[in-house]
Amino acid sequence: MNNRKLKDLLYEQVARVGKALSSPKRLEILEMLAQGEKAVETVAADVAVDVKLVSAHLKALKAAHLVQTRREGKRIYYSLSGADVAQLGVTLRQVAEEHLVELHLALQKMVAEPGLLATVGRKELLAQAKRGEVVVIDVRPPEEFNTAHLPYARSVPLPELAQRLSELPRDVEIVAYCRGPFCLMSDEAVNLLRQSGYRARKTTDGVSEWRAAGLPLAGSPATRARCRPGSAWRRT
Repeated sequence: MNNRKLKDLLYEQVARVGKALSSPKRLEILEMLAQGEKAVETVAADVAVDVKLVSAHLKALKAAHLVQTRREGKRIYYSLSGADVAQLGVTLRQVAEEHLVELHLALQKMVAEPGLLATVGRKELLAQAKRGEVVVIDVRPPEEFNTAHLPYARSVPLPELAQRLSELPRDVEIVAYCRGPFCLMSDEAVNLLRQSGYRARKTTDGVSEWRAAGLPLAGSPATRARCRPGSAWRRT
């Protein structure tokens, strides 16, 4: 094989990943799977498409070795093939936000009230949560929290929040988070908390952003075992 053919082959293999990521729905699927392993039916519900179509998207992602499968009886479960895939999604989104004005404007519309955003950095938020100066709540489904979550966070799924307000202190600020910058569950949580008289803000970070920054996460032993080298994990 001459050098030209070899070079073409190398770029062709890298392009397989790019082709797999060329669908908006596949990007959303990867973000859902970054929260933890999910059955096909759950992925379909999360991204609002039918099972047949989501299966086709998952097949394309699997062909590029971005996801892997596990069968349990008649159900097939999908997960990311590595923590680096979640980091790839974060990097891709950050590059798009930096260079695409349309995306930047759309994100600004999502944060109509900048005052609702937590103003401290990740490390300071971690330190404040450790000292009890803020209470961090994870409003994702419980199984996602159990897979991985921010240290010191409490699991308060959004559908349960209204019934569990009495569990939250009123003398410290509440910081809510969900699946990352494109997730709106934390916005709903903050609105509900503020309407109920709590001091509340949100952080646009999710576990993928936290992991990509090399910061600690808490979660199941299996999740920690899959963490990329160099990342620190701790259990709560």
